[in-house]
Amino acid sequence: MATRHLIRSIVLQSLYEWDFSGRKADLIKIVEHNLNEFGSGVDEPEFAWRIVKGVISNIAKIDEIIGKVAPQWPINQVFIIDRNILRIGLYELLYADHSEVPEKVAINEAIELAKNFGGPNSGKFVNGVLGTVYSQMQELGGDKEKKENN
Repeated sequence: MATRHLIRSIVLQSLYEWDFSGRKADLIKIVEHNLNEFGSGVDEPEFAWRIVKGVISNIAKIDEIIGKVAPQWPINQVFIIDRNILRIGLYELLYADHSEVPEKVAINEAIELAKNFGGPNSGKFVNGVLGTVYSQMQELGGDKEKKENN
């Protein structure tokens, strides 16, 4: 699965470049270039495209969640790298197929990206945001199970 970690790194670099340009650059060209440049030997490039498409399709909802979970950090004040790590992590946590990417794997991968690419506190910040969302998911799921059992 090291290939998937590499793919997430490439997607992160691509989203960073796109976001840094004010979302004016052509994201498809950026991803294609980065996959060719840094992903030689990647055996499932479609995984990269699923993440990119999923993040972009849900970016407004994902950014809203970040704002609610970390209200002291408005989305435009979150470091670009951390913001895009959170976007990938939240996409995988909330919208991806959990039989392909279990929730805890999504969280751990995002934390690793934060440790590798972010600042000294990025890992803790990403862990805090994703951990809070995961806990809320568990609470909602638990309430749903309780209602179904009654």
